[in-house]
Amino acid sequence: MVYSALRRAGFNAALYTSPHLVDLRERMIVNDSPIPRDAFREWTELLQHQIDACDASFFEATTAIAFADFAARGADIAVIEVGLGGRLDATNVVTPLVSAVVSLSLEHTDYLGTSLEEIAGEKAGIAKPGTPFVVGEPDRRLAQLLEDRAVELGATVHAMPEARLYDGSMTMFGVHQRRNAAVAETILRLLPEAVRPDASEVREGIGSAFVPGRFDRRGRWLLDVAHNPAGIAALLTQIRESNLARPIHALVSMVDDKDWKTILPMLRTEVDLICLTVAPSMPEDRCPDLQRMVDGTGIDFHTEPDFDVALAHVQQGAGTVLVTGSFFTVGDAMARLPGFPPLG
Repeated sequence: MVYSALRRAGFNAALYTSPHLVDLRERMIVNDSPIPRDAFREWTELLQHQIDACDASFFEATTAIAFADFAARGADIAVIEVGLGGRLDATNVVTPLVSAVVSLSLEHTDYLGTSLEEIAGEKAGIAKPGTPFVVGEPDRRLAQLLEDRAVELGATVHAMPEARLYDGSMTMFGVHQRRNAAVAETILRLLPEAVRPDASEVREGIGSAFVPGRFDRRGRWLLDVAHNPAGIAALLTQIRESNLARPIHALVSMVDDKDWKTILPMLRTEVDLICLTVAPSMPEDRCPDLQRMVDGTGIDFHTEPDFDVALAHVQQGAGTVLVTGSFFTVGDAMARLPGFPPLG
């Protein structure tokens, strides 16, 4: 949403996000265009020695390539999404004009800590001395954790009221997206005047912003990358409020460390059939044990480890086909379905 408003204002704007759905180059956008294939290859070759020398991770390497590409393509301003956590994330080498944390959840506990207090400390690590730090977390206790840490780091805290929702027109669905839009509006308002879109540009940008894979309706297909209880709850709320054709059949694949014991019964309340499968692009060490997932919920699901067979099965007799559970799942489905063209 922030990027969309900056584009509306005429800036040569860059956007770095992760993970991708179908093509890695989706992560590195300047003026709505992904990094060209030739440029990606050339930057990889140029930086290969440094990548090897410091034993950089995949994400660290792609972040370096993205920043090099943004500079080469003359970006005026970049919107950078943190990969994991914040304090030790590769993206945290930047000195931001504004930084923000939208919300907290108990995720990536192997890396960020086993409590929300620890996770808040890691996420607030993107706050910088003398720069605005926006706190979008609606829970007052959790928001206070972020605010306290940001103050310790010398940032200027801008906490949003719990009930604040964006009231303008939007392409994206759901109350959670209106909360996200309120955060985006605050970020844009706090930018330096030289790169601050005016009110009409903010409205147009937020109103037209669209992210593939977030309550993404295309014909009878509904694709959503929700992969934790909060994301699934938001998805189910929107399903209840939308006039979706019944029955709803869901193709679900989640990485093994997600809270599937909570998520699968939640889905079953609104979905008529659930087919559990394994997304082909999912790393082998993160693939789920389908039988263990079924046994762990006490609910009878259809299981099919072959993704293509599962994709065919879930369409049979469905009014709406929901694909959810991870970026891997949605991306693998998009790569196989008509109407989802690859990047140029």
